[in-house]
Amino acid sequence: MDQSVISRAVRVAGGRFAPGHLGELTQQVPFEMVDAALAETCRLQRRVRDLPARVVVYLLLAGCLFAELGYGRVWDRMVAGLGGLPAARPTEGALRQARARLGPEPLRALFALLKGPAAMPAATAGVRWKGLLPVAVDGTIMTVADTAANLAVYSRQKGGRTGGSGYPFLRLVALVSCGTRSVIDAAFGPASTGETTYAPCLLGSLRPGMLLLADRGFGYGILASRVAATGAGFLLRVRTGASTARFPVMERCPDGSWLSLLGGVRVRVIDAQVTITTGAGSTAGRSRLVTTLLDPAAYPAAELVALYRQRWEVETAYFELKSTILGGRVLRARTPAGVDQEVHALLVAYQALRAAMADATLTVPGADPDRASFSIALDAARDQVILAAGIFAGPATDLAGRIGERVLAQLMPARRLRTSPRVVKRAISKYNARGNPDRATRKANIAITICSAPSTDDRAP
Repeated sequence: MDQSVISRAVRVAGGRFAPGHLGELTQQVPFEMVDAALAETCRLQRRVRDLPARVVVYLLLAGCLFAELGYGRVWDRMVAGLGGLPAARPTEGALRQARARLGPEPLRALFALLKGPAAMPAATAGVRWKGLLPVAVDGTIMTVADTAANLAVYSRQKGGRTGGSGYPFLRLVALVSCGTRSVIDAAFGPASTGETTYAPCLLGSLRPGMLLLADRGFGYGILASRVAATGAGFLLRVRTGASTARFPVMERCPDGSWLSLLGGVRVRVIDAQVTITTGAGSTAGRSRLVTTLLDPAAYPAAELVALYRQRWEVETAYFELKSTILGGRVLRARTPAGVDQEVHALLVAYQALRAAMADATLTVPGADPDRASFSIALDAARDQVILAAGIFAGPATDLAGRIGERVLAQLMPARRLRTSPRVVKRAISKYNARGNPDRATRKANIAITICSAPSTDDRAP
């Protein structure tokens, strides 16, 4: 019988630090960076234990890649590819004590080092619009373990006769680069605090050359003035109706938009009717956008309305975090400090994956980062952890790596314009929802009509 023999060299850290790695993603979160975060937060061990602080950090990050496993089984995957090197076999209790001893501070410091838009050339397809970097802000809800300690900080959602939600809720608000979906900054806390309270915590990460996209919940004057003070531009949707702020017509623009004021900031107001046509029929709606991009020749109103759809990229990022990585699971941590630690670990792991995907698409001229599959990148990263492969960069520069090879081998087609009804895809109850909701996703055509400025400064378009 013919046989094939495969041998490979495994390069890992020495001694008790050997289990501390993230496979090929270690190149995105290198040892030096982790040690710097530990030193900054005074969490470097005074003596080398079986579970050094650096190893515990990588355990937390690997736990995000294997969210369906307990930390003991995550440890087994981290040591599986060590080729017979002696490695500690800690108990679940020892792993729990090590995580508690580490605390959340090193993961916060590590996220602070990694956060920000992916470094992409200005000419990269789909990343910039007219020289500006579109970024989006929005919030989401995550569930945490139902323990007495967590309930002291994170409350359940109130309900009627059913008594509310089963698990306490955490609210995460993130600032995301629309082109690469990398996390620029994030804030989180109890869900009892609203998105607009967390959002100002992210404004320090805005820079000139960015264009902030946000929905109607963020379109109020105080936030607009604070965004403008950072030097970044904004494109916000604002509420319409009798209870909303007026936008007096200060100057009419040739494309139907007009100049006005929002929170003392000079803005351009665009009223548009958007008609979506699919095989099932058509529907139309009116929306009002305000922006600091005042020149109608350089920034046509119809193009701004089309650009605003990129705000939904932040929702796709949340889907990748909550459904692809976590699989809809509740966060494991049973204390508020553990929740803080776990969420920051999740953000760091997500950011490392996004950086690896961006590096891979850079090797294909003209490739839009949208075409890289997050699920494929996650599967490839898990395999590299089990093999303990790619921990150190090779002698030749390879931006793609093994993760990139898998991603580039299965690039998704260019994104098509499609629409899907905004309905519940997975009901909380196992019983059928009332009625027969249409959950199909269909190809769509969108027509944008810019409405002329009103003759008076009325409240509604």
